[in-house]
Order: sequence, then structure tokens, then C-alpha cells
Amino acid sequence: MTPAASGVPRTGDRAGRPTLAVVGATGAVGTVLLGLLSERADVWGEIRLVASPRSAGRKLTVRGEQTEVLALGEEVFEGVDVAMFDVPDEVAARWAPVAAARGAVVVDNSAAFRMDPQVPLVVPEVNAHAARNRPRGIVATPDCTTLTMIVALGALHAEWGLDELVVSSYQAVSGSGRRGVDTLREQLAAVAGTEVGTQPGDLRRTVGDRTGPYPAPIALNVVPFAGAAARDGWTTEELRIRDESRKILGLPRLRVTATCVRVPVVTTHSLSVHARFENEVSVAAAHEILASAPGVVVCDDPAAGEFPTPADAVGTDPAWVGRVRRSLDDPRALEFFVCGDNLRKGAALNIAQLGELLAVESAAGGG
Repeated sequence: MTPAASGVPRTGDRAGRPTLAVVGATGAVGTVLLGLLSERADVWGEIRLVASPRSAGRKLTVRGEQTEVLALGEEVFEGVDVAMFDVPDEVAARWAPVAAARGAVVVDNSAAFRMDPQVPLVVPEVNAHAARNRPRGIVATPDCTTLTMIVALGALHAEWGLDELVVSSYQAVSGSGRRGVDTLREQLAAVAGTEVGTQPGDLRRTVGDRTGPYPAPIALNVVPFAGAAARDGWTTEELRIRDESRKILGLPRLRVTATCVRVPVVTTHSLSVHARFENEVSVAAAHEILASAPGVVVCDDPAAGEFPTPADAVGTDPAWVGRVRRSLDDPRALEFFVCGDNLRKGAALNIAQLGELLAVESAAGGG
């Protein structure tokens, strides 16, 4: 283990354990990640908290200890074994290779490296083995929308062989960052106590230009456009689902169609999934597969009003699956609805799990 850099504060005496850097520690996902590092098994020695220079000097709590935030720079990676990044794409593109060059294995939550053929895209419950082959010293984690469904889908694929995927997403505003959450709350305040939503244009007139990161009002509405405009009318979010599912599952020719919709939910993404397999499926077998899959909870008794909703899944780690049905017209197709907290398993938890895999590897001398 390389000694810690001179002058960099330590978070306790945990000699012999790998050193971790959390880059983007003050952001929304970073905040959840620090909570997870405090809740889960403690596999780390020193933990360094890193953010932009404007956040340097702040003190955050991790593992019950007050830790000073360091400004992002080359020196913070000296002696670091694993660096977890949750920063904008352009920051990750610049600094992740710097951390890797300093000897750290990088776990990156941005889109900067996800489709790089030399960077594995890893979900521990689905393809943990892929993390061992990392020519650039970087392991990428998927987009939060893909992560919401992929653990459940991966378990079903392992049993039946996925052939085609059609999904519609219902994405929470926290996926757009703090600005998305603030926009929804401001709009809800503007429409509260009114009769808005009963006449053409009344919602747009009430909201005015306070649409934030969205092309239309989000309160009392749904917006069938998430991400940025891409080729041929698709959005970047829709193409990510396609590309990332193919890479994670090792199915480069998988047929995927996605429609991504932003909905007035603060946190927790939902997806309606139509999955067609190579083999015939059954609901009973699907329930059994999903119930035994790590990171999945089955909540499926519609007659009793039991099925996943964002309000029930928020703040929890698993993917919640319900409304499991065999397609009426295709014995090889399964329909289901899945919810997952986009800040936890959709981001911070997957980062933490990957870091733990790498910590075990480092402790075993494989880093």
C-alpha cells in the first residue's frame, strides 16, 4: 500500500486497508454515497473527500467522523487505491485518467467512459467479472435509468436468454440534479390551490418561463423527452439504455427500443419493460428467479393493491418489481414494472459496490 500524501488529513487509523478518494463528495449523489460508506461494511482505510475548489475546506461527516473536503488536483490522488468519481462528464474526462496514472483504480459515474471499449461497464449483480479487465484503470457505472431495470433483467436473461427489449421510462426530476428538483417544487407552489390543468395552455401560462431544465412544465404534467436531442429523433437517454444494456449483458446486437419520459416525481425512476426471450417464459418462474436475485424485491399482488411505486421505493436500495405478466400474444415475452431510487442503486450504491469489489482485490494484492 502506498503511504498517504504528506499534509492530506486522514480519517482514522485503519492501517493496511485501501485508501479511497470520493471525487464530487458535495453533490447529491456524493451525499448519498457518504451515507452508504457509513452504513455498509467498512473496508476502507483513509477516505479523502474531494470536490471543486469552491467547496474546499468544508467539513462533511463520513463514518461518524468530520472530514475536510480537499480541492481537486493531482496531489489528492497520491497513495489512493480507489477513486470514486461523481462529477460532470468533462471533469471526469480530464481527471479520471490523472487518478489512474497516479495508480488509483477509478470508478466513474459519468458518461465519459461508458462506451469506451477499454473501459468495462459494470453492475456487480450482473457482470462483476468484467471489472477485472480494465486496460485504462477505469471502471464505468451505467446511467441511472439503465440501472433501475438491469439487475432484474440480468437475472431473467441468465435463465432465458434475452432477445428483444422495449422499455418506457418514467424518470424523476432528481435525475436532472438540484435544478430539476427546485424546478418541480417551484412549479408545484405556483399551481397549488388553483384550477390549472383544465384548459389548453393554462399550465404553461401559470408556469411562464420557469421550466428549468425541461422543454415544458413538469408539475401536473409529463414530458416525453429526457436527455438531449440525438440522431433521428432519439434522445441521449434513450440511446444510453440501448447501448448500455447491450454492453452490460454482452449482447452487442440486442434489439432495444426506449422512450424516456420525465414525470413529476422527486426521486426514484420507474420503467415499464417488455422483454422477449429465446425461451418460453412463465410468471411463476419469473417470480422465483426475481425473488432469488440479489438486489431485487418482488412486490406483485395487484388484486391487493401491491405493486411498486416511486413513493414506496424511494430511499431503499433494491429494484422493486411487480405487474409481472406473460404477453398475451407471445409466450416468450414478459411484461413487468420496476422502480428504483435513482440516487441509490441508480448511482451511489453501484459506485459503492464496485469500490468494495476493488477493495477486496486490492487487499488480496491484485490492485
